[in-house]
Amino acid sequence: MKIYHGIEHFEKIKNAVVTSGTFDGVHHGHQAILHRLRESANSIHGETVVITYWPHPRMVLNPADTSLKLLNTFEEKALLLEDAGTDHLLRIPFTKDFSQLSSDEFVKKILIDKIGTRKLVIGYDHHFGKNREGSFEQLRANAPAYGFEVEEIPRQLIDDVAVSSTRIREALERGDVSEARHFLGRNYSLTGMVVRGDQIGRTIGYPTANIQVDSVYKLIPMDGIYAVRVSIGKRLFSGMLYIGKRPTLNATQQVIEVNLFDFDEDIYGDTVTLHFHSFLRGDEKFQDLDALKNQLAKDKINALHALQN
Repeated sequence: MKIYHGIEHFEKIKNAVVTSGTFDGVHHGHQAILHRLRESANSIHGETVVITYWPHPRMVLNPADTSLKLLNTFEEKALLLEDAGTDHLLRIPFTKDFSQLSSDEFVKKILIDKIGTRKLVIGYDHHFGKNREGSFEQLRANAPAYGFEVEEIPRQLIDDVAVSSTRIREALERGDVSEARHFLGRNYSLTGMVVRGDQIGRTIGYPTANIQVDSVYKLIPMDGIYAVRVSIGKRLFSGMLYIGKRPTLNATQQVIEVNLFDFDEDIYGDTVTLHFHSFLRGDEKFQDLDALKNQLAKDKINALHALQN
């Protein structure tokens, strides 16, 4: 897959089958669009083009609203889109100036002049351009003049999937990683670097790797204990993950730390990926470190049981 950071780097291709959107999460609903995109391209010996935007449009149009967190970094999204069979990924910087582009200007300047679109595939009720004025009906009415075919993914298919990025975010914010997995088609994941902590876990027999997530925009699931798989390079380990402010220690800063089972290596500075399997319990304050240690022993048993199932 070729990645273009800006429309100025894209060179027009023959028989381009195109779709556009934020594709945050690349969930089942997105995958339905991408599957149809691939089918359409194969039928005309063409190539697929996915247009996506960064930052997320809401971050630009509503800068005062800092509540939005994303399911994917751009790098994660790119890998998922490549796995879905995308040939070309065009990343367009979303700015206030770009948001003022009319739907006609978007079609003519980007879809026609720069990409050479042969067919456009869009999700049901997709809108684009300034004030979301562009629609499937408008595209279909002007398709002969534009010189490309337009296909809308049927409402029934999208409704059958019954999924949205917002719904997945809400599930993660309440710790429901099982529901998130159902809609994503895979475990939700976080990637970050292992950094030094205060090593208190080591003193009670549960050493942890402290993870520094590499994006401030990435959604962190609800505080609590989770059963996880952990990727370190090409190796996969099991473990239990803690997200929280460590109330037993009267700390105030949120940490993300994972206890890897049957593991004793120095991985400071390494990049690891956490794959959320099951939510075990919420964050709690214990009377002392001994009480915390006893609970962690139970958590490990529950995590192993969850991962085995």
